[in-house]
Amino acid sequence: MSEQKAFPKTLQEAIQYFTDEDHCVAFVAMLRWPNGVVCPHCDTADLMYLAAYRRWKCKDCRKQFSGKIGTIFEESPIPLNKWVAAVWLIAGAKNGISSYEIHRDLGITQKSAWFMMHRIRLAMQQG
Repeated sequence: MSEQKAFPKTLQEAIQYFTDEDHCVAFVAMLRWPNGVVCPHCDTADLMYLAAYRRWKCKDCRKQFSGKIGTIFEESPIPLNKWVAAVWLIAGAKNGISSYEIHRDLGITQKSAWFMMHRIRLAMQQG
């Protein structure tokens, strides 16, 4: 996985920062597991990273998992780089943001933007 850069402060920096899907996987994994990735099934750290699939495989229980498991991103066909950019846009909007703005900014359908916004807002409410 790629090295971490400074966290973006502007929309342009955010788009550049989150363009690479591998960088997004590393970023979400860093936020989710600050002390290192552990298996969500058996809580072991004995893992191998399958770069071609952007997943980890546990050497103990032999199950595969991604950084999306147990998050608002789980079971979504939308790429992680779009999710992370949407979270950045929503969190940074002082007066709110519409699904149409997300749709235009990220190049996704308005229906997908609406779906993402609802999941992100739910996560922000729950903390």
